[in-house]
Amino acid sequence: MADVDATDARLLLALADDPRASVMALSQRLGLARNTVQARLARLESNGVLAPMDRRIRPEALGYRLTAYATVQVVQRGLAEVSDALAGIPEVLQVTGLSGAADLLVEVVAVDADDLWRITEQVLAIPGVQRLDTALALRTFVDHRVGPLLERAAGERHE
Repeated sequence: MADVDATDARLLLALADDPRASVMALSQRLGLARNTVQARLARLESNGVLAPMDRRIRPEALGYRLTAYATVQVVQRGLAEVSDALAGIPEVLQVTGLSGAADLLVEVVAVDADDLWRITEQVLAIPGVQRLDTALALRTFVDHRVGPLLERAAGERHE
């Protein structure tokens, strides 16, 4: 993944502010040539700086009103197989490898408590899963964000 310079950060902030902005509108807003904006956006996209579009879709809109985080302990050397199996469960949104007592942190969505039970049973049935602890998400206090980091990178915020 490429580093983001101050101009990239300003471009990303403008795009975050107005995701539907055209290249021309972004170039006018930032005082950059249209070709510069287009080339930078293409580079940011191809380098993986921009997350996939489905990251913006809220599971609640699809009927998944319950979010839970599960810590999973896995048999030694079974992380790849367990991770692959977790990727096959549609309600698994993200799997992160951890250091410490748990091996994986799994973000899961469910329609209701019964649905969450079904999903946890699926996870427990994966060969290599030793233990699963689940915690319900009750409220989000700070939503996923990178705006403050972009502001710092753009030189707009000094702390």
